[in-house]
Amino acid sequence: MTKINTIINRYIFKEMFAPFCLSVLFFTFVSLMAQMIEITNWIVNYNIRVVDVLLMIFYTTPYFLVFVLPMSIMMSVLLTFLQMSGDNEITALKCGGHSISGLLPPVILFCLFGFSVTIFITLYGMPWGSQAMKELTYKVASSNLDIGLKERTFNDSFKDVMLYVSKIDIKSKSLIDVFIEDKRQAGIVTTVVAPRGKLFSQPDKFVFHLVLYNGTIHQMNREDRVANSINFDTYNLSLDLQSTLMVEKETEKHRTEMSLGELKAYIDSLQSNSISYNKALMEYHRKFSLPIACFALGLLAMPLGVQSKSAKRSVGLVLGLFFFLLYYLLLSAGTVFGKTGTIAPALGMWLPNVVMGSTGFFLLLRTNKEKSLGIHYLTGPLQVFYKKLGK
Repeated sequence: MTKINTIINRYIFKEMFAPFCLSVLFFTFVSLMAQMIEITNWIVNYNIRVVDVLLMIFYTTPYFLVFVLPMSIMMSVLLTFLQMSGDNEITALKCGGHSISGLLPPVILFCLFGFSVTIFITLYGMPWGSQAMKELTYKVASSNLDIGLKERTFNDSFKDVMLYVSKIDIKSKSLIDVFIEDKRQAGIVTTVVAPRGKLFSQPDKFVFHLVLYNGTIHQMNREDRVANSINFDTYNLSLDLQSTLMVEKETEKHRTEMSLGELKAYIDSLQSNSISYNKALMEYHRKFSLPIACFALGLLAMPLGVQSKSAKRSVGLVLGLFFFLLYYLLLSAGTVFGKTGTIAPALGMWLPNVVMGSTGFFLLLRTNKEKSLGIHYLTGPLQVFYKKLGK
């Protein structure tokens, strides 16, 4: 019986931690880069506290980590065996009587570590982060309504009030070409059009005042079928955010905010094969399929690293990115087809793991039998590309 706690296994396991930590930091940073422009805009133009922005980033991190961790597991296994292969350590181990399959225990143990962290995040981290982000958004919105206003976009942040602004002057908080549809009075629809307006807030009372200048009020009574128009020089419209927030808080949680038990009960309450049912069922299976991806991708990375002896680390990185991109494309396709009911939602979430895991198992068997995987057909053109790029 093969011993797990050996010097070689401990060495391989320890070697995978450094690239794993670097991969997590790198891919998390890349994932957050897409939000950096918007984050900078919040700080500079809307004067949102840096602490609140950092909390927003922290609360959204679990969403990225469920994808980053399996990818980092794959890259750490790939880079570790790529280095060992390049330093002829794999050859030395084979000469010492070790088979490739005998090096699996530290890889499986490392994948188990990634699985444990990922499933903790999917079951607890994501619901907590989504709920905390929602509460923080309420808090920020109570002090900075204008952050939710976008140019040439219909804004329905307030109940029964639709607000449209053609242009926003952020520094002076002036609104250009304002259109408002107010349905807060029963049976009466009030439409307000003004070329200019200004927004004032009372954060402590959750009340905002929109002052409009030189506009027109169109009012229609549906019951009496009466319409009238009024021109004004100044018009003050009060918007109560507190009532809107209370209505949103009383609504049921989004599926990403639910615990496993709540999500299961929510699925049971829905009609089978509806879009909501398919989305909820995919969310349920995603909580387990993404952690299992640590095993599928880690198993695939090992033979790729062993057989890529002549490849540089940069080529190994490209190999890892290529196969993870393939995994992500399969997952995206499964999500689209599962949502519409074209395929079973469970199949859409688990098929990428089956494809990657089967491919990794097949490549591992060939590697263990000293059969070539034909990696040079892929790494050769990549190395030529890097040489030309260097010139």
